[in-house]
Amino acid sequence: MTVRRCLPWPDKRLRTAAAPVDAVTDEIRAHWQDMIDTMEAMPGVGLAGPQIGVMLRLAVVDASEARGQVVRMANPEILHASVQPREHDEASPNLPGVSATITRPRAVTVRFLNADGESEERDFVGLWATSAQHQIDHLDGRMYFDRLSRTKRGMLLKRAQKGAR
Repeated sequence: MTVRRCLPWPDKRLRTAAAPVDAVTDEIRAHWQDMIDTMEAMPGVGLAGPQIGVMLRLAVVDASEARGQVVRMANPEILHASVQPREHDEASPNLPGVSATITRPRAVTVRFLNADGESEERDFVGLWATSAQHQIDHLDGRMYFDRLSRTKRGMLLKRAQKGAR
């Protein structure tokens, strides 16, 4: 079990788009395992490679109540998003101590390479959908607070700075 350190905001890698994965190899599977171990140690419902300094389009999501239902994704992309919104309080281990209510589509269809290296399409709903979208944002160099107004984002980052002192 390898729990990796999450990069602290404002590390510039958190603002950098991750590189595509060419193939699912043993090295990719090892990254996924580190990501799962790190996600479980937080505990969280998802993690993207850049959050721990792995600059590849890798994400893991497990929003199950019992845990152990993790979905490993390489190169995830949203094919379809529902019109119906869902609000959820989001946070990130890269900026601990603060959170914000974010509105995202309630359901999404995501295409990705799975653990066997095969292309898969999966529908995610509710917290699963929120987490998948949150991780894809990380892969694109975005943070959840980028979805806030400039004023709310400024207040959140100011609170985070105060908490870091």
